[in-house]
Amino acid sequence: MSDPSGAAVASEPEDSDSAGGEARSARREEAADSTAGGEADAAAADSASAAESTNTPTDRERRREVATDRWLGIAGAALALVGLGVLVRQSPLVLAGAVGVGYAVYARAGDAPTPALAVIRSVSDEAPAPGDEVHVTVRAENVGETALPDLRLVDGVPPGLAVVDGPARVATALRPGAAVTFEYTVRAARGDHEWEPLTAITRDAAGARERSTTLDAPTAIACTPELAAGGNLPLRGLTTVHHGRVPTDVGGAGVEFHATREYRRGDPLKRIDWNRRARTGELSTVELREERAATVVLLVDARESAYAAADPDAETAVEASVAAAGQAFSALLDGGDRVGIAALSPLDCWLPPGSGTVHAARGRETLATDPALAPTPSGERFYRSLWLRRFRRRLPADAQVLFFTPLVDDTAATLARRIDAHGHLVTVLSPDPTTAETAGQRLTTFERRGRLRSLRSAGIRALEWGDDSFPVAVAAATRRWSR
Repeated sequence: MSDPSGAAVASEPEDSDSAGGEARSARREEAADSTAGGEADAAAADSASAAESTNTPTDRERRREVATDRWLGIAGAALALVGLGVLVRQSPLVLAGAVGVGYAVYARAGDAPTPALAVIRSVSDEAPAPGDEVHVTVRAENVGETALPDLRLVDGVPPGLAVVDGPARVATALRPGAAVTFEYTVRAARGDHEWEPLTAITRDAAGARERSTTLDAPTAIACTPELAAGGNLPLRGLTTVHHGRVPTDVGGAGVEFHATREYRRGDPLKRIDWNRRARTGELSTVELREERAATVVLLVDARESAYAAADPDAETAVEASVAAAGQAFSALLDGGDRVGIAALSPLDCWLPPGSGTVHAARGRETLATDPALAPTPSGERFYRSLWLRRFRRRLPADAQVLFFTPLVDDTAATLARRIDAHGHLVTVLSPDPTTAETAGQRLTTFERRGRLRSLRSAGIRALEWGDDSFPVAVAAATRRWSR
């Protein structure tokens, strides 16, 4: 469990007692002035200020006060009962109606109290690994002078985290000075996750009116997975002038035989074809297939439609794509290629192609925490034409594209063909999020398979994986692909 003092620390609200805030400020200024030359006194003043802050209400924002309609119709029914009792001259009916009128007046007289709570939220691990369970503890203390007879607290769990144990809420009553603590557990997922404000709902004693208030208690965790190389993906023939691992049709230095030519003065002796010299007496030189490096951009489809999964609890296609892109990123860097990262998303994400240790750290950070590749959709609108123009301006002329997309609509297939048509060789890598349990799901699977076939018929490499891991799918595809 992390130190609570390092998590959410309560602070003075803007609309709280201003006189008290000014007095505390004056005391702090006086302490600072009087201890201009004494560090010990300054430390004592800071300690007093820190101790004081733990008892101040958390910053809050009043959102709304509404009627609960719990007593709706009571007044009308009571008055009708009184009238009926008078009409038929039955005193019990009149008495019962009077009691109802009394309850209605009591319900209207109350008002939902404004909570003055000091909230502290702490997490057991601020940098967990993907899949780790993080325990969250929330403590709320009533630091006001008003009792809260009906208080409900709902914590603002980040949308990318799943609660796996305990509800992230509590219902209780708090007298002044009392506190309540509740705990729950979330499962860590890739990315930066910041808790939303805690919502406090208070009701009056009759439950006729309620007030919703948000209480800010900043808390965040960062989950950055390690990148492991996997899937030694064979690249297509678009290469740079730098030496690398991609075989070309250019003769030169390499390890694979390419052709023989007439000997030229200065050729190295180890490349002379001595067998031919022995048979014919002629000198010839063996040329090897030159291997060069490639410039590769990993493009991840992170539009809202790409967040598809086989079932609500399964991994989304975006998560599968980001994991596969991370494996390809490490493998390509290890092979000497220059690699960049981009997202097909309403939000901008672009890491220019590069190499080296620093670039590897930037790529890992981009895949783990960039908002465009978040575990949940951004909700922003996607403009395909604007995105394509910006992507083409950034894309180096000698770059090829590894496009990770589930192909659940025609937009991804169309973009793949257009990027390939502009001279950037495209390889589509598609995680399969479809199932065949219903007629609609079977139709979606059929349409996706049709998009894969159309891409392959257009000369674009396409690979898909489902239950198999990404490296296994790459190994199977490598055997059937020809350069």
